Amino acid sequence: MQPPARSLPLAGATNFRDLGGYAGHGGRPVQWRRIFRSDHLAGLTAQDQALLAQLGVARAIDFRGQAESAALAYALPGVAYHPLHIEPTVVQRALELQRTGRQLTAQDAVALMQDTYRGFVHDNAPRFAELFRLLLASDAPTVFHCTAGKDRTGFAAALILLALGVPRDVVMQDYLLTNTLYRRPPGLGSHAPEEVLAVLWRVQEEFLDAALHKVDTEFGGLQPYLVDVLGVDAAAQRELAQRYLQPAA
Repeated sequence: MQPPARSLPLAGATNFRDLGGYAGHGGRPVQWRRIFRSDHLAGLTAQDQALLAQLGVARAIDFRGQAESAALAYALPGVAYHPLHIEPTVVQRALELQRTGRQLTAQDAVALMQDTYRGFVHDNAPRFAELFRLLLASDAPTVFHCTAGKDRTGFAAALILLALGVPRDVVMQDYLLTNTLYRRPPGLGSHAPEEVLAVLWRVQEEFLDAALHKVDTEFGGLQPYLVDVLGVDAAAQRELAQRYLQPAA
């Protein structure tokens, strides 16, 4: 039987996709049509909204910062809205570097992105802990997103898949799908050189690796991080597996 499409063809979002189908604990695949990741949802057309309703999407978790979500606000009928603000730091820090008179290079942009991802692990842990609380509170179909659906969303997706037992190399493949799917809006960040924008608007293994390396070296690995920092203990992990992995045959 043909598996469902991973990427959903929406007119108003380019990076909307399903986390289903990846093999987790005991080889049990992640259930399809339960957890979706996306770029922001403010541009969805009426047809897009009808597709989300058809999929039964009942919750939207928004990781955008306060100014970002206010500038492109949305409300979807029948969808509960959960803002978990993670303020964007890359653009801010890139501007600070430029103010010192430095011309930003692609290498600078990579270093900024890696620092951002390390920040997710510690500074933004309460938001990711809340994400897991929401997933454990109900298994109603849920979409989580930020602006481009690549960094804050990418780290969140990696945590969910890893907690469900999906191997790291597969998690990385899912993360890198953004480079195939996401379409950068025209005219954004045009003050920076194209080689820098090509880093900031895409994803690289080095970004997610920076976060996972911090999880490993500072927290002793994924398990202690899930339990001690995000509050997802062994019982919660079993519950997650029960809710989001297909039952054993």
